[in-house]
Amino acid sequence: MDTLTQRFQSFQREVSGVVRLTCPEPLMYRITHSTLLDRFRARYPGLEVEFVMSDKYLDFSNGEVDIALRSGDTEDNALVGRKVGDSLWAVYASPKYIARRGQPECVEDLERPEWVGFDETMPNHRATLWLRQVAPAAHVVARNNSVLGLVYSVKAGIGLAPLPTALGDAEPDLVRVLGPIPELARIWRLLTTPELRHTPRVAALFDFLVDEVDTLRPIITG
Repeated sequence: MDTLTQRFQSFQREVSGVVRLTCPEPLMYRITHSTLLDRFRARYPGLEVEFVMSDKYLDFSNGEVDIALRSGDTEDNALVGRKVGDSLWAVYASPKYIARRGQPECVEDLERPEWVGFDETMPNHRATLWLRQVAPAAHVVARNNSVLGLVYSVKAGIGLAPLPTALGDAEPDLVRVLGPIPELARIWRLLTTPELRHTPRVAALFDFLVDEVDTLRPIITG
């Protein structure tokens, strides 16, 4: 066994503690139902992954998170990261809603339907800004503070909503009626601070997810 291999195996045994990963709740479900965490625990038995679930961007400076898995724009230039996939969004409805109100055929039809949107806690989400731009008179009949809340509301037949294709296409009770919408496309990134990036417990999970990008990508993109 060469010296480099011995050093890495020693590092695997010695690194321990908790590494906190923030991501949207639906993504946590998809990650924990894959084989990713099993392989990570086998490589780093002393490390525990703790999920901090939020559709909002959490602040690294308060020490609540170590790594963020984010889609969309970030204005925090102090973070470092890697692209791990693409985030695609489309407009979805339930068959029940389509039977009752019909299906829009193009963007010009979008002011007529009833919509489900984000509430006042997420005023600058790209889905909110897009709908305001293409259908300023759209009738929003229900509001949620999470993507998962949008999914449940659309499944209930309350109205239409833009959703990530990874979630919408996986729901047998939803129909994609428009899209993907180019204006809503973003990239998924793994992000952390330069200081945390060189912390052994954070580097272990960060580098593992980069190495496993071929497994991670279909989890986040569908």
